[in-house]
Amino acid sequence: MTRKKKQIKVIILLVTFSIVLASFFAFELRQYLTLEYLKYAKSLFISYHEQNPILVLGSYFLSYVVMTTFSLPGAIWMTLGAGAIFGLVKGTIMISFAATIGATLAMLISRYLLRNFVQSHFQKQMQTINSGIQKDGGFYLFTLRLLPVIPFFLINLAIGLTWLRTSTFYWVSQLGMLPGTLIYINAGSELAKLETLSDILSPTLTVSLVLLGIFPLLVRKLLSIIETKRAQEVSEA
Repeated sequence: MTRKKKQIKVIILLVTFSIVLASFFAFELRQYLTLEYLKYAKSLFISYHEQNPILVLGSYFLSYVVMTTFSLPGAIWMTLGAGAIFGLVKGTIMISFAATIGATLAMLISRYLLRNFVQSHFQKQMQTINSGIQKDGGFYLFTLRLLPVIPFFLINLAIGLTWLRTSTFYWVSQLGMLPGTLIYINAGSELAKLETLSDILSPTLTVSLVLLGIFPLLVRKLLSIIETKRAQEVSEA
């Protein structure tokens, strides 16, 4: 690809991103992404789904992919809405794939626009990160996906700057986001009982997610220490 063609593609991506973002705020779509609106419109969307199941499911799926791809605010509300409209099983399956596809596309956009620049201009700083990602990238990503305090879009952006394989990013993201997806879909399926987002993620549940995310990384580190000690014992013998 010539430099000029790449510049054109970068411009197209930036313009597309700007149009999507501007449209989101211009049409005031955030007003539909609130707990109050979900409760108000729940029966209406369920009725639409019963009349046109494929159309509603497909439209919801594509809307979620677009939202996550362009890092638009409101994914949590759409996840809750999926639980309320489609139920636990169907909602979980749909959101799991839509969120992962959108996250992967967002990561690839970040990679295409920024990785070469960051890797070349911050070579020394990125060297350690690249080494860690190459060795334990999947484990780090899994941990990040389970930490509720780290924004979804920020993980996509950051990983896009590294050399982590796209296939690894996809399946680890889908696996890592599944517990959180289940929690929010389940909350959405009982929308009438929900008053605030704090009702979903209790301190105990948050700590449980953090521990679940850290556990595989700790096991990985423990195995690495054991392997190193064994190698030292063999060399000394």
